Amino acid sequence: MDPSARKTYNTNFTAEKYHHFLQSLNDGLKNPVAFRVAETPVFLTDDFRDKLVSAGNDIINVILQPNFKQLTERAIPEKWRVANENDHPHFIALDFGVCKDEEGNIVPKLIELQGFPSLYGFQVHLGDNYRQNFDISEDWAIYFDKLDRSGYINLLKKTITGPNQPDEVVLMDVNAREQKTAVDFYVTQKYLGIPIVSLNDLVEAEGKLFYKDNGELKQIKRIYNRLIFDEIDGDPGVFNHVVDIRKALDVEWITHPNWFYRISKFTMPFLTGDYIPKTQFLHQIESIPDDLENYVLKPLFSFAGQGVIIDVTKKDIEEINDPENWILQQKVNYEPVLQAPDGGVKVEIRLLYLWPDGDSKPTLAINLARLSRGKMIGVRYNKNFDWVGGTVAFMRM
Repeated sequence: MDPSARKTYNTNFTAEKYHHFLQSLNDGLKNPVAFRVAETPVFLTDDFRDKLVSAGNDIINVILQPNFKQLTERAIPEKWRVANENDHPHFIALDFGVCKDEEGNIVPKLIELQGFPSLYGFQVHLGDNYRQNFDISEDWAIYFDKLDRSGYINLLKKTITGPNQPDEVVLMDVNAREQKTAVDFYVTQKYLGIPIVSLNDLVEAEGKLFYKDNGELKQIKRIYNRLIFDEIDGDPGVFNHVVDIRKALDVEWITHPNWFYRISKFTMPFLTGDYIPKTQFLHQIESIPDDLENYVLKPLFSFAGQGVIIDVTKKDIEEINDPENWILQQKVNYEPVLQAPDGGVKVEIRLLYLWPDGDSKPTLAINLARLSRGKMIGVRYNKNFDWVGGTVAFMRM
């Protein structure tokens, strides 16, 4: 973390500025932001930024392997397999914890990855508001690959709408307007002009999908998919009441739902490198490690950290009856590197890639960061703390 930028920011920070920042962030939004936004952005050194980029490149190279689909075929639960899968994901998100290695160097360590969209719209809005309310110099940017704000939004449009008219592309989630991340949906709608629909808004006719616009049916050419099947897993009969989006339909997926499973915890055992914690499928482990305190046990098919066993015991492993659906991962210990006024805060940084049709590989475009004082990153572990929550990392231009 850049010490000079941190000192300047902390010296000039006031609770009043933060209050105005939150007001500005929510100004003009349909509803206030439903999750905690941190008091500060992150300021990265050039060296750490370069380590992040390098770590991301190593992972992307694995995803680009010709046999990647073959390696990850088992990742897709049969009940959630969707027809007409395309050749590549349109979004890739890589989560890195900021850690200390054995030599005492501050390094990124991969936590998780996903072939699914994140807050691609909201992060622009968030970065704009940090800059305006805390006087962050134009020498700092939240974008990668020589992108600026307009170049980034153009790349986002190319990825999501492509050659289609905005009203032919819908942003879809199970209950879109009720999601905690709905703020991202509305910011994205502002940037791209696309409508927001829920699963039960979809209408099917002769294999095509439609939505109602002022009482008239409009055909959907593309779905910007924000629906995660885990959210409807508790209702096995859900598709008795709405369009069964798993079947072959005359529509493009941005990105196809199968990629949510292919690029996920399932991918971790196929990755190697200095910034990748050792990860194995549980059923392929020859012997249980003696130092289990240095490992975490994760179910492959769970969402938002559910089912993760942090303090693993031999008994925990022996009692699992489907070891092929679990991974044993070397524990990543976050280093409290961000200096808040009252002590250190842990940092996680998500690299966000865009991969529009026609491009040979994904582009590292923007980032998301999260701050934590709790045992894990996430709202449930950070209640009643300040200088925690969602944020963004700035890097020198």
